Amino acid sequence: MAKLSLIRRLLTLGHHETTYWFGTVFYNSISSTGVFQHHYGLLTKDILSYCSAQHPLREQGRLLDIGTGPARLLVKLRQQSSKMKFVGIDPSLQMLARARKHIEEAGMTEFIEVKQGISTQIPYPDNYFDIVVSTASIHHWKQPTEGINEAYRVLKEGGYALIYDVVSDAPEAILSQARLEFGKFATLLFWVHSFEEPFYSCKDFEALAGPTMFKKGEARFVGLLYCLILKK
Repeated sequence: MAKLSLIRRLLTLGHHETTYWFGTVFYNSISSTGVFQHHYGLLTKDILSYCSAQHPLREQGRLLDIGTGPARLLVKLRQQSSKMKFVGIDPSLQMLARARKHIEEAGMTEFIEVKQGISTQIPYPDNYFDIVVSTASIHHWKQPTEGINEAYRVLKEGGYALIYDVVSDAPEAILSQARLEFGKFATLLFWVHSFEEPFYSCKDFEALAGPTMFKKGEARFVGLLYCLILKK
């Protein structure tokens, strides 16, 4: 992995991989806002394009969301794809309680499974999932190389891992588009947020693939999020 900046190393030292009670309340609240809901829509479209265009049978396959949080993305995915099996893991029991509540309210308890788990110990067998995704989670991971290798382990041959996250140096063109869509204040909050969270730079984010079993990957923006595309 690329050498981390001093600021990011200091932020990482005091940053927890799991989310505690206050964090679950805060994240559950902001995940319902317009910016988040817009991006859940973008991600749903992006993810399902890999499920169908790359291999039609994946429309009936399995998808894993690492660090699923309140499971809002899984609910959105299920609304757009009724044939797939959706699974989410998260280290926080409090967050999983909120995820189960959202899934129940959406009437999707028999279609979406969530359980406790961390990126480096995914509680599923080898070659089990067609698609593995993670959204705004990898900057929390203490061992990103090991976590990405776990994604490789549980992926079927030919499957994709799609890792989405905020980056600390989003290009001005991306931020300008965000100002047009969400307003200057919301974009300013996003920009300030990128300084207090240990987000990767674009270069460091792209370099995450190198020391893993994937060896290489591609990266591009989906809205405000940078996506690392890894194929097994």
